Amino acid sequence: TSSADDKKTMAFRSTLRKAANYGTLWGRGFETFGDRRILSVTGTGDHATQYLQGLVTSDLTAEPQAPREEAADDVHTVSRSSGGVAPTGVSSSGSLADAPGNRSLDEPAEEEVPVNFTSQMRSTCFLDHKGRVITDAILWKRELDDTKNTTEYLIDLPNNSADLLLAHLKQHKLRRSKIKLADKSDELSVHAIYGTLNAEGAPPGYLAAIDPRHPSLGMRILSVGDEIVGDDSQLEGSRPRDIRNHHFEHLMKKFPSSPGTYSVLRRLAGIAEGNEVTSKTPLECNQEFLNAISFRKGCYLGQELTARSQFLGVIRKRIVPVMIVDTEIEVPKPWIMASMIQDLNEEDGLEKIFGEEGKQMELRGYVPPPLPKISASGAGSIVSMMMGSIALSEDDVGSDENSQDIVGSTEQQKEELEQLQHSGAQLQSEIAELATLGSSIVDKKDGKTIGKVVSGPAPGTSLILAQMRLDRLGLLGQKEKWSKTNKVLIGNSDKEYRFLPYLPLWWPEIDSETGKEKIADDLNVEDELESL
Repeated sequence: TSSADDKKTMAFRSTLRKAANYGTLWGRGFETFGDRRILSVTGTGDHATQYLQGLVTSDLTAEPQAPREEAADDVHTVSRSSGGVAPTGVSSSGSLADAPGNRSLDEPAEEEVPVNFTSQMRSTCFLDHKGRVITDAILWKRELDDTKNTTEYLIDLPNNSADLLLAHLKQHKLRRSKIKLADKSDELSVHAIYGTLNAEGAPPGYLAAIDPRHPSLGMRILSVGDEIVGDDSQLEGSRPRDIRNHHFEHLMKKFPSSPGTYSVLRRLAGIAEGNEVTSKTPLECNQEFLNAISFRKGCYLGQELTARSQFLGVIRKRIVPVMIVDTEIEVPKPWIMASMIQDLNEEDGLEKIFGEEGKQMELRGYVPPPLPKISASGAGSIVSMMMGSIALSEDDVGSDENSQDIVGSTEQQKEELEQLQHSGAQLQSEIAELATLGSSIVDKKDGKTIGKVVSGPAPGTSLILAQMRLDRLGLLGQKEKWSKTNKVLIGNSDKEYRFLPYLPLWWPEIDSETGKEKIADDLNVEDELESL
């Protein structure tokens, strides 16, 4: 394993231990992105807005919707000694300039800060003429301080899809168009802060907003002010981006640095991006769940396939987070319950699984999801325990005279933990080699391909993102079911693994007939289509 991978793995484990303090929020920390690009579209008046309005899936003339509120996590409160998560709803606040340190569970919760989602930053997608995704992106908007009433959109996106998008933008820029395109990746810098919902009070020269896809992904920071580059005489001659990175890291000197966190966190949250979503339809990539698509705006490139998929089609595949485990490992309880729920016959009812509580569920009309619904921090805790990342502390052993009585069992636990760590490291190595972009996931029971890998494992884990057939997850139709005893092959390997898929908390309830969000009141599809 390279030293860079070791650092990412350590970042994963340290952030997991902090996750327990902040419920569905990640542990406090900051990160500077070196693998993202910033493209600029500027124009006087509303020229830049009109140009992009015809190329993006979101509606630039309307305020973006707030991310979906989360329901309860299927991973309930776990003991802190196990590295588990606290009950959801624990929030914290802190400004960009003066972010406080970590808070223990014994301290009172800080006052909640309203989370604002405005047109300053939104999630979006760019499509080709066939309606396939070129890339997703985060779109910043700002008014430049000049006399020409100039608006600038800054497109924050992964490096692996930036050149493709820049060529696409140039292709659709008319010769006499009153907009300018530029790559400002060497001039500006982008960062993230984790563990807070307060994006107010950014210092001069910075733009700050909570990630519009989901707050668990942290606060996004963009360094744009000219005064920042001119302030640092010590780095004279360096790229403006390097100067900005140095300035931001100095600003955050009392805040823990957490490089590699975003790479792990977005996978745990089930969010694919960049070339992971290229050439797929936006609904297959869950972009409508991430507020990146407006189904009410006017015409835009690729709209026809997107609209028909939403109002007339059936979504048969979606990107989901999947834990890959050895077939000999004990299946965690959330998946045992999910398998039991999927195996229920109509005449059985929920009482068979949940007893009297199941009766009450049926009376309230509640239907448990067919797969576990888990937050990013909850998934992180499960992965950490399965990989043996959590060791016994001195507090677990104790220091009183009775502690000697458990020394034998503690030694046995240490030995078991070492074995778990060894097998976990071996599994990580195998999956990292096999689960590359485009690798097939084949069900052993019938030899059929049930999914394709879109993102390899997060550092220190065997968790991947895969575009899976919804019927094989028990989410579409009644013919197929997901089973806790499944066996799959990945890539060109002959070794059998087990896959444990889960639904991120930001997913809505899925209609088993359409593969889309289940709507209580049926929409008039013809009226919706006529309004487009």
